Amino acid sequence: MPIPRALRVFIPLIVVAISLAGCQGVRQGPPESVAGPSPSPTPAPSGSFQSNINHIVFMMQENRSFDSYFGQLNAFRISQGLGPDVDGVPANASNPTFDGSGTIKAFKMATQCQENTSPSWNESHRDRNRNNPGTPSAPATMDGFVYTAAKYARDNNFFDQEGRRAMGHYDSDQLNYYYFMATAFATSDRWFSPLPARTPPNRIFSLAATSAGYTNDPPRTLPIKTIFHLLQNANISWKVYVTDPGITTLNVFQPFATQHKENIVPLSQYFADLAAGTLPQVALIETGETSGLDEHPGNAITPGVKHTANIINALMTSSAWKDSVFILTWDEGGGLFDHVPPMDTVSPDGIKPLDLKPTDHQGDFTITGFRVPLIVISPFVKPHFVSHTPMDYSAVLKFIETRFGLPNLTARDAAQPDMTEFFDFSNAALATPPTPPTPTSGRPCYFDHLP
Repeated sequence: MPIPRALRVFIPLIVVAISLAGCQGVRQGPPESVAGPSPSPTPAPSGSFQSNINHIVFMMQENRSFDSYFGQLNAFRISQGLGPDVDGVPANASNPTFDGSGTIKAFKMATQCQENTSPSWNESHRDRNRNNPGTPSAPATMDGFVYTAAKYARDNNFFDQEGRRAMGHYDSDQLNYYYFMATAFATSDRWFSPLPARTPPNRIFSLAATSAGYTNDPPRTLPIKTIFHLLQNANISWKVYVTDPGITTLNVFQPFATQHKENIVPLSQYFADLAAGTLPQVALIETGETSGLDEHPGNAITPGVKHTANIINALMTSSAWKDSVFILTWDEGGGLFDHVPPMDTVSPDGIKPLDLKPTDHQGDFTITGFRVPLIVISPFVKPHFVSHTPMDYSAVLKFIETRFGLPNLTARDAAQPDMTEFFDFSNAALATPPTPPTPTSGRPCYFDHLP
């Protein structure tokens, strides 16, 4: 997502999460064990979705692939007495070097900071197939990540001109809070961003189940419907909580956003709503872009993890916990290595790309982006569950639509699973949530060498 930061103030993000603030009341000390019997891959849910879930919160952080963040989950699961149920980074994972003369293997990052990589349309197609990026039907060889990272570094005079950073990954040592939560609650190893492109069209997709034909930056206004249109028409309460003033993807959807500006509020109101017991039925939590809390490459990871942990921990210690779902994901893979190919999917609305140049790699909206991390948090989540069902994160829209009896926005959200496989609505197995660890801090931050 090499998006000019100033531009994204006007083409806001989309993070639909209803998080909670502050670690108030969360017990401190060593993390409790998350061990227990490993669940079957996709057991059928039971109980009442409609009666037991009254609040759905969605939040997205920035630009991390599944392998770069969660590719080492199996080692943590095994340490907790669980099965290695996650399709993580293979031991032999590698990509050809920029000049093709050798290979660069996947490796553990020591720094919590790294130079940016590009997830834009052309780069994503080359990530998928280095030698044949312009043919969507070509096999997904997943061998172009180092090449695109190296070229981006050379074009921008970065240190890592060989593109090694694209093969770097983290583990439970650096991401202890996320690894604990993904293991105690639920995750998926087949969770994709909606399209192989940068942040703005993906975030628009997360609200509207389409990017309205755009692969890059959309117009300043899009007169199409979002999930919030559907909620408003059905008299279902909703809010967008913004970390950085004025920055929300919803602003792209006009005149709706301006007509409902009272629903777009500072993140401090989220904590106030939790304390007052007035959390809306659906909430989006926008990440901290200008404040550096979004975990985007170029920013240190720790501040963003702590920010997210405060939001989640506040929910878990509030009165809303008993009937809430918090969905945390990342908006796209950021040009960082993942070994699982994007999946074939349906065009949301039949619209072909409107902004591709003749020199761009051609394609359509019938392939997803790359895998991204996911954590599903709720009292009703099946503990330690790992989904292997392929879906992109417009499944969050399907989840909201299913819960509140809303129509689908496009053919894309209609085609998604409704995410109920993550839950047992008849059994609040996590009514008393486990105590998460305090996020790791103090890791070095540097950009001038690797790892």
